[in-house]
Amino acid sequence: MHPRLVRFEGFEGIHLVADVWGDDRDWPVLFMHGGGQTRHAWGNAAESISRNGWKAVSLDLRGHGDSEWALGGDYSFTSYAMDCVAVADALGRPPVLVGASLGGIAAMLAEGATDRVVSSALVIVDVVHRTNPAGVQRIRDFMASGLRGFATLEDAADAIAAYTPHRPKRVNPSGLMKVLRQKRDGRWYWHWDPKFLEGGRTEVPPQEFEALFQAAMRNIRVPTLLLRGTLSDVVTEEGVREFVAQIPGAKAVDVSGAAHMIAGDRNDAFAEALIDFLEQDVRPTLPGR
Repeated sequence: MHPRLVRFEGFEGIHLVADVWGDDRDWPVLFMHGGGQTRHAWGNAAESISRNGWKAVSLDLRGHGDSEWALGGDYSFTSYAMDCVAVADALGRPPVLVGASLGGIAAMLAEGATDRVVSSALVIVDVVHRTNPAGVQRIRDFMASGLRGFATLEDAADAIAAYTPHRPKRVNPSGLMKVLRQKRDGRWYWHWDPKFLEGGRTEVPPQEFEALFQAAMRNIRVPTLLLRGTLSDVVTEEGVREFVAQIPGAKAVDVSGAAHMIAGDRNDAFAEALIDFLEQDVRPTLPGR
């Protein structure tokens, strides 16, 4: 099954691109990747849920992949959240929001920091309001590793292997070209706007944002699932406990053998946990069910 390419208008008119699987009559599930990734980060998970009767929408966030770069360099958490709201509105029905890292932050703010219900449910992938600073710094170091470009795809694969030592190294040109672009100088660059990292920006909330996210979490009233990789150096056990305690009815599931990028590490296990939640916890709550 091949997806169809769909364009959306985000916050303040920015152009966003998504792959869509499934029937438009099915209930939408909006996938939002982490910082430095693209809509291809979900592996086969989006296609898998479409085969279970869901409309899967895998979005390139602003400044990433084939979506437009913010002219003023606005990559604030608020802008990502408002993009999420705009796309959710365009889908016509409150989607299930599936967000990894930065995408998860956008989902939580969209649902918890606005004055209305945006989604039918949340699936937050390996991010909470309070994260491990060492793990966050490792993400920044990895993202910064390609700012000057790579001479070859092999060099890019080496950088990925260094960040994911638990995975076997793979040099898959077709896969790498989904997250890299080649410029006129012949070098390969990550497929996102370098301005994303300016001013010490991170893809997860630093300490000064904790109060904002705690307030947002207390406002969330939709079914919520937190998926955490057991090898993650970003989300701690304490962070999981606080997350579950602050969102009424929230559940947490550990994905064994996965680090921060769960869908990339254990795609089958990620898809299975997602489908279980959608079918058992979400579908019975949808209108007309």
